[in-house]
Amino acid sequence: MATRDRRLAEFDGAGEPPPGLAVEVLCEDHSGTYQLPFACRYVEGRWQNHTAGVAVEATVIGWRVPRSKHSGAA
Repeated sequence: MATRDRRLAEFDGAGEPPPGLAVEVLCEDHSGTYQLPFACRYVEGRWQNHTAGVAVEATVIGWRVPRSKHSGAA
């Protein structure tokens, strides 16, 4: 259970994200927790793939603003 709690702690979004904001989501099913490999938006009470606009068919248990991707030293 420590792994689930650790992952959930990294997804610190509280409540619903602001409208139109693309976020990273953490999902859970019978196999465990996992992060979706694409950004999502919360639209009218449902999670959607940010790019395709398709509904996410998974149980979202947390969200966060995307982390910056660093590509080497400045």
